Amino acid sequence: MLVIVDYGVGNLFSIQSSLKHEGIASCISNDAGTVAAADHLILPGVGAFGDAKNMLDRSGLIPVILEQVRQGTPLLGICLGMQLLFEESEEFGLHQGLGLIKGKIKPLTHQFQALAIDLKVPHIGWNALQQQRTSPITKYLTPEPFVYYVHSFYATDCEAALVADSQYGVSVPGIVQQGNVYGTQFHPEKSGETGLGILKAFAEVEKR
Repeated sequence: MLVIVDYGVGNLFSIQSSLKHEGIASCISNDAGTVAAADHLILPGVGAFGDAKNMLDRSGLIPVILEQVRQGTPLLGICLGMQLLFEESEEFGLHQGLGLIKGKIKPLTHQFQALAIDLKVPHIGWNALQQQRTSPITKYLTPEPFVYYVHSFYATDCEAALVADSQYGVSVPGIVQQGNVYGTQFHPEKSGETGLGILKAFAEVEKR
């Protein structure tokens, strides 16, 4: 069973609805036993990094998620859920992430100021997605995919994990992968057929 981790943060039901549209059975759970028995895990997330990490800490699910990853269970982080997979974030202070993907989360505003880029933050809307390498979750990508973003912070120093990016003044990592850990900065559940294809492909990833 694919389990959407419920730690109090995220678009749980919209993700589940998108999975259902593709005929993928899933459940939403904050139960450690259910998470431990999952064959696929999705870690959603919206809001601020520090608050979300604190809620995930309080849920008691981090050791279970880390053990599942160690055992080869595919894990997909979405939006803030993707950012939590990284080593650390500079969002309103310095916060430690789960350390499953090498890299850091930094504010778009700092980079825009440094490069004199005049673009709005948060970055909201549709952007073209450029695939940089193949990944199991990109097998259903259309030739010219567009995806939907809502974020003010982005992943950096993660070249080894980069699968696809979008241009918004800077290169914004849109899809990352490190082993059986995957992430999308954009919202696949809001990204039409492209997003549905990514969710479908993730559900088909076999346990390592």
